[in-house]
Amino acid sequence: MTVRQATCVAIGGRGLLIEGPPGAGKSGLALALIDRGAMLVGDDGVTLEVRDGQLWALPPPNTAGLAEVRNIGLLRFPVAEARVALRLVLDPAAPRFIEHAAEQDIAGAPIPWLAFDPGIAPAAFRAELALAAHGLPLSGTATA
Repeated sequence: MTVRQATCVAIGGRGLLIEGPPGAGKSGLALALIDRGAMLVGDDGVTLEVRDGQLWALPPPNTAGLAEVRNIGLLRFPVAEARVALRLVLDPAAPRFIEHAAEQDIAGAPIPWLAFDPGIAPAAFRAELALAAHGLPLSGTATA
């Protein structure tokens, strides 16, 4: 088990791991996805664990349920845990078009990933489309 500097939400039982440098928009994208029905797994820190060869994201113990809402502060949200299905790396220079997601091994589990420009609207809907098109299929269970 390890803690990774990332944000993660669960959408339909699948984990969307959001990474990028400070100020890239990780929390903002997560909040927009939560507004669309996603569940918070972790903001700016996620516990990762391999279960039966699959990578799972869990709320980090010290900040479980807390998310930074810029200009408002830390607020509490319900949390979930989910199998990581896709990794988005926030990058304003992300390519305009891709044919397939790249793949990265995280803790021994292969995870598809995409460079993603969060500044192009509608970012939350585009992230959901990325998960649908390139994410691993649902398997196992997610808990809220």
